[in-house]
Amino acid sequence: MTVEIISPDKKLFEGNATSVQLPGTEGSFQVLNNHAPIITTLAAGKIKLEQNGQTQFFDIKGGVLEMNNNKVIILAE
Repeated sequence: MTVEIISPDKKLFEGNATSVQLPGTEGSFQVLNNHAPIITTLAAGKIKLEQNGQTQFFDIKGGVLEMNNNKVIILAE
């Protein structure tokens, strides 16, 4: 799936990933390829992004996630 992580200052990440784990306002959750369409709010915490056997972390203060047609867009503070 394609992932974009965008902050007010800059684009933090753009590329493909196999999974994304996120700090939701109702608890942590994960999205994978072919996940159902979703729009949700994010709490402060870490985004864990896995791609090609490597893991990256991004600290956020909150934000919004939209996933549709294997494209994830995260607007993060």
